[in-house]
Amino acid sequence: MASWVPVDPCSHFSLRNLPYGIFSTAANPTPRPGVAIGAHVLDLAALSSAGLFSGPLLSSQAQSFQQTTLNSFMALGRPAWMEARQSLQRLLAAGEGALRDNAELRERALVPMHDAAMHLPAAIGGYTDFYCSREHATNVGIMFRGKDNALQPNWLHLPVGYHGRASSVVVSGTPVRRPWGQVLRQAGHPPAFQPSSQLDFELEMGCLVGPGNELGSCLSVGSAADHIFGYVLVNDWSARDIQKWEYVPLGPFNSKNFATSISPWVVTPDALAPFECEAPPQDPPPLPYLQQPQGQRRNYDVRLEVAIQPGGGGGGGSDASETVVTRSNLRTLYWTLPQMMAHHTAGGCNLQPGDLIATGTLSCEGAQGAGCLLEATWNGSRAVQLSDGSERHYLLDGDTVIMRGYCQAEDGQRVGFGECRGMVLPAPALR
Repeated sequence: MASWVPVDPCSHFSLRNLPYGIFSTAANPTPRPGVAIGAHVLDLAALSSAGLFSGPLLSSQAQSFQQTTLNSFMALGRPAWMEARQSLQRLLAAGEGALRDNAELRERALVPMHDAAMHLPAAIGGYTDFYCSREHATNVGIMFRGKDNALQPNWLHLPVGYHGRASSVVVSGTPVRRPWGQVLRQAGHPPAFQPSSQLDFELEMGCLVGPGNELGSCLSVGSAADHIFGYVLVNDWSARDIQKWEYVPLGPFNSKNFATSISPWVVTPDALAPFECEAPPQDPPPLPYLQQPQGQRRNYDVRLEVAIQPGGGGGGGSDASETVVTRSNLRTLYWTLPQMMAHHTAGGCNLQPGDLIATGTLSCEGAQGAGCLLEATWNGSRAVQLSDGSERHYLLDGDTVIMRGYCQAEDGQRVGFGECRGMVLPAPALR
């Protein structure tokens, strides 16, 4: 699948991908939809104004590409998404001249990526975070309850989750301030109110919802996939010392709600379809409303990594080299995203276009398989070595966390997510 737009062989954004995002430029500061192709962003508002979306569905929905978020396009559903993808692949294909040979439109619509400022792809009305990696849940269970009681009794029967804070979801590149919170320094003593000293990342993926469901209705596990617009990388920043004190009995609160970072590019199920793989078997079988027929229980083979780049607070300079500390894969996910959505709506909860549903920390077996520092350092009992000679038990001020993810075809072409990055800033001064 060759394009007339130059695409580096190692680019995450080949013609096979075409992920959606919201961007702006200095020349046109209005946020608007675009797709990534190679080292460029293709302006969908410009294409729409030029009448290049002429299919039966999008020709009457041209305003969906004139919005400052992707929500209205997400709400159109899979037939419209497929029509858009086919139109874009045709316009960008090597042998197609409708856009390539229109110099004025090409100059206006094809923006160098380094000139684009990225924004949140959607207005996120709801954010739900799950806990669906068996490797992660087992490691944490062993750490705190022992090997014989690693998984809680409910974990193999339902996808465990909690409702996060949508207002603090931020796009990649947004700095994250170290949070304040209550911390129990010593058992039997009063808690202290202080900046977290155990700030952690969590490697996750998430999906953005397209068409939702009516309040009081539910999505079947078989139909839920049709409600997934696309996938993003997620860093669910976590303050472990605050979390340890506050989570009983209702779960995370201030230890999680200060920031959640997502990648700016939303990769569609159609782009990921060639990389489908079988999800891990489930034993015992879940209840009928969560059961997926043989051959339909699928994940994607997304290679994931996390790197830490030290900053001024980490013993290295701001230009210090990064160290990859985690290598994982979405294919190991025990509860699939359609199962999460079916369970989420089982009681009649209504999902809406743009809602974010995250997987929980994605860990796997292996030396670098830990999806967070809590696991990698075994609750702070051992250090992670960085290439600048420094060590980490948890994140220091000035550290930048960089998450990447991609699928790779046999010919070497990639369908990727780019990066999800964020720098840790010091805790704010109290007023």
